[in-house]
Amino acid sequence: ELRQYENWRRREAINQDIVALATAGLSIKAIVRKTGHARAIVRQVLRGGRTDVFRPRFTSLDLLRTQLKAEWAQGCHSGAELWRRLRAAGYKGAPRVVSEWATRQRANEAAAVPRRPPAARVIARMLTIGRDQLSKSEAITATMIERASPALMIARNLMDRFHSLIPPRNGEGLNPWILDAKTSLLGSFCSGIIRDRNAVHAAITEPWSNGQTEGQINRLKLIKRQMYGRAKLDLLRARLIGAS
Repeated sequence: ELRQYENWRRREAINQDIVALATAGLSIKAIVRKTGHARAIVRQVLRGGRTDVFRPRFTSLDLLRTQLKAEWAQGCHSGAELWRRLRAAGYKGAPRVVSEWATRQRANEAAAVPRRPPAARVIARMLTIGRDQLSKSEAITATMIERASPALMIARNLMDRFHSLIPPRNGEGLNPWILDAKTSLLGSFCSGIIRDRNAVHAAITEPWSNGQTEGQINRLKLIKRQMYGRAKLDLLRARLIGAS
């Protein structure tokens, strides 16, 4: 439910930004260019199709959840025994509901204690991709790592800020981000951005993409590798033109 609530808050923020731009007089095409969101999403928001309400899920255990957690903390982890104790306190639900709660609780505790420390590459992936793309166990592990190392938490927040500059094409936020990232664990990454500041700023603010050029280069390298790197320029030119 917490993850669903965060996703709902994120959608609501996007909806408010789109509505604010539309109120300012921007067309759908202009909003798409400015925010980077799909035309269908912008149109859906303006037509009132994304005004969903977050509704938390309630169960018959909610009234006795405090007692249930207290019994669990005291060492009673049997679903049947928990149900008998709750029934004595006035619970009217089925044993299956309590047993499923106990199963989920055991799974949560098992996920909260990793069996072995994750590799550095795994940690880097968990701290650089979107939080909503992590599995439950990965999210718990990432939270434990961030709490153990405040510097990693700062770096994670800076990475999230950098990602947030790209979809809305917020070039004005690049310089403040550089000032904050200079002294963090992202210092080397920040130094590379400083060296290519103009190119990075253009990549954030301009609607153009270098994907077509990179695709042609990749195609050229593929044709060359098919000949084991022995292609001269005239042969490579003939193969490239013939393949197209």
